[in-house]
Amino acid sequence: MATWRGVHVAVKRLDEDVITDEDKVKAFRDELALLQQIRHPNVVQFLGAVTQSSPMMIITEYLPKGDLRAFLKRKGALRPLLTVTFGLDIARGMNYLHEHKPQSIIHRDLEPSNILRDDSGHLKVADFGLSKLLNMTKPVKEDRPLVCEDNACRYVAPEVYLNEEYDTKVDVFSFALILQEMIEGCMPFNTKEDDEVPKSYAAKERPPFRAPLKRYPYGLKELIVQCWSENPADRPTCSEIIERLTYIQNHIVQKQRWKMTALRCFHNIETIWRKDRSNNPSSRSTRSTSSNF
Repeated sequence: MATWRGVHVAVKRLDEDVITDEDKVKAFRDELALLQQIRHPNVVQFLGAVTQSSPMMIITEYLPKGDLRAFLKRKGALRPLLTVTFGLDIARGMNYLHEHKPQSIIHRDLEPSNILRDDSGHLKVADFGLSKLLNMTKPVKEDRPLVCEDNACRYVAPEVYLNEEYDTKVDVFSFALILQEMIEGCMPFNTKEDDEVPKSYAAKERPPFRAPLKRYPYGLKELIVQCWSENPADRPTCSEIIERLTYIQNHIVQKQRWKMTALRCFHNIETIWRKDRSNNPSSRSTRSTSSNF
């Protein structure tokens, strides 16, 4: 964190000790080029950069509430409504990137550490160091095979791990894993080592659903399964995800309203019953008396 023009900002540095690493310099410049093009409420806001002196820096808005990874570590499994609300935040940011013109933007590193929380608690997609610009008629491919260095590998689509051509649907695969993690309260395949997880995806394995079924509101589990489909073409677009999550969100809200209405009715009936009892006390027991004839 730093102060820029009187406000707190986040600063990403490319220090002198890595300035000779061509790959890191390229990733830094690519991220800068992308950030200059994009502006959306669910994408971290670019403010400026330092490129003519060392260290080079990218300056973005500062989000003091931290990232989704820290939030999940602190909170554990989230309530279904909050999960769907967060899912909509992420999907809206990703939909903006995927529908960016003239070229779509593939994030390629969508995972909880790269999703930040703003002051209002909403989520913003961040960190575009591995992002790619996609020509709509031609998929992209990594320059070299994936190297697993941390738990970010747990969110990588199998086509990336297998060094195949890919498109925006790799982000949809990652999104499904994040959505499931928010319900389950643990990282995908949390009992496996980081570098073993993408191998499992390539072998057509998916993280198990262990949470009670009631924690997956109507249609959410089915959406997750479709988003991590083996065939990228079978995965929905982010626009379709937004539509389905909105439906699920409305379903949850309506169900909660029905419960509150039922509870209110019960409370009203109980109040009337108690009032009736106070106005009409129970009859006293009739004392038995002997009649004198």
